Amino acid sequence: IMDPYVPPEGDARLTSLSKDGVKQQMQKLRQTAASQLAWDLWGKTGICGGKLGFVGKPLFLCWNEQGSSLCSFNKQKLHSLVTERCYPDMVRGNRYRSICWKFLESLEPPRVVHLRCDSVLNRGNLYGQVTVRMHSRQILAIYDRFGRLMHGGEEIPKDVLEYVVFERYLVNPYGTWRMHGKIVPEWAPPKDPILKTVLIPGPALPPPQEHE
Repeated sequence: IMDPYVPPEGDARLTSLSKDGVKQQMQKLRQTAASQLAWDLWGKTGICGGKLGFVGKPLFLCWNEQGSSLCSFNKQKLHSLVTERCYPDMVRGNRYRSICWKFLESLEPPRVVHLRCDSVLNRGNLYGQVTVRMHSRQILAIYDRFGRLMHGGEEIPKDVLEYVVFERYLVNPYGTWRMHGKIVPEWAPPKDPILKTVLIPGPALPPPQEHE
């Protein structure tokens, strides 16, 4: 991730009237100025046009589709929605697990908070990365290969604040946005521990009865 976005501490909890909220507004202005420079570079190259807010619409659809494809473990669909960097992190450890994920509603509209443009190997090989702030209500339940609940629950909706990074190869006019990763701030609360299940030992039996 080029120049990762630094989320302000207490995001989605502080108001603009508090002291820390005013500091957030100043930091937001600085980050917005850097993002506008990157957007202007896209316009000068003639690769992209339009308003910055237009980018957030296809990104939200891509984010929603990749969650559904991960539940069904559709490899071909996932490769078209996520980058080669993101795919191993997304599927690692989920081979023998069942994932149930549902998007319920958006608590706040998705918003582009960070935008960067950089070249790879040569000046004309441009890649664009966009960080989208998503505050939504979701349901997530993960089961092990025996059908036992490991994490979350299908009847427990949770409010989730995510900073999702999307990437696009800007030189290709028919290129699409793909999910590239997520930014987890240092002040984020720890994740809920995984519920581990163990075999409960039965009563000790004499050797003949145990054999039977």
